[in-house]
Amino acid sequence: MLRAGIVGLPNVGKSTLFNALTAQTAALAANYPFATIEPNVGVVPVPDERLEPLAKLVKTTVIVPATVEFLDIAGLVRGASKGEGLGNQFLANIRETDTVVQVVRCFEDESVIHVEGSVDPARDIETIQIELALADLATAERRRDKALKNMKGGDKTARAELSVLDKLQPVLEQGKSARTLFLTDEERAVARDFFLLTMKPTIYAANVDEKTLANQGEHAGVRAIQEIARQESAECLVIGAHLEAELVSLAPEERSEYLKSLGVAGSGVDRLIKSAYQLLGLMSFLTAGEKEVRAWTIPQGTRAQQAAGTIHSDIERGFIRAEVISYEDLMRAGSNVAAREQGLTRLEGKEYIMQEGDVVHFRFNV
Repeated sequence: MLRAGIVGLPNVGKSTLFNALTAQTAALAANYPFATIEPNVGVVPVPDERLEPLAKLVKTTVIVPATVEFLDIAGLVRGASKGEGLGNQFLANIRETDTVVQVVRCFEDESVIHVEGSVDPARDIETIQIELALADLATAERRRDKALKNMKGGDKTARAELSVLDKLQPVLEQGKSARTLFLTDEERAVARDFFLLTMKPTIYAANVDEKTLANQGEHAGVRAIQEIARQESAECLVIGAHLEAELVSLAPEERSEYLKSLGVAGSGVDRLIKSAYQLLGLMSFLTAGEKEVRAWTIPQGTRAQQAAGTIHSDIERGFIRAEVISYEDLMRAGSNVAAREQGLTRLEGKEYIMQEGDVVHFRFNV
């Protein structure tokens, strides 16, 4: 399962966002640094508007969406790379994630303490970026020492590691993220084994107040975050975490109507979940029957036989054919029978590359 870590300075709204994401109040949202010590963990469904109509079509009430696991990680402060605050624990927790959601405070509130004394989104991003880069620099130096020893022993991969480290270390020494460095596919494969924190795909979540949501383009802090994200080829989403945490008690229709009344098109939380899911190149294929409708997570480019293995290893081992129809074609046809009669259903072999929204029935024999 994809694991996304929610990170940021203390008191920027991480736990509030976690509460909104998980539609409950398990995370302690307190007005002091380090309110979160052990990371709160929540498994969050990926919003998928296709599942309910598909369930109605096949006459089932059981819907199983794809999921993302979110971790609400302790706040980071200056010196975290040297163990300040809960730095060591923070770094260990983020190392276990696949992707990072960095919450950046853009709201003014005198009752909520800012650890740096003032709200400055660009400075806050730089603080975290420098601490993560310093932690990565220490990792890179250890890897260099190991590669130098291995090269003396005739290890052929050591030279490739040293070549990549020669590119990475100057960037990290400048306090910049490794993900900003252009690497070839081969170099990136080498760098992946270093498990660098700043290589992790990142989403910036600009946490704003209710007034800013409808006029986010006019907020200087939001614009600053968007520019940083643009320079890093990262994504920036604007979210009112406090508002969305309050709206979880409403029905989805009422929540949507309230957001529309503010001039906001849809939930920022829903966009964040989808972005975290897609950031690593993941997609969903669907299965539909009287028992259940389910979304299955696979990497983009997955072949049919491997996709079958996400359901059960026996189906992959005994794979014969995949009976495939696109979601749109199935819904237009109105039923599986009608889709077959109209020639919309295809039989695909094990080398077929799965497409987003394929509705699939696997034929197999064990």
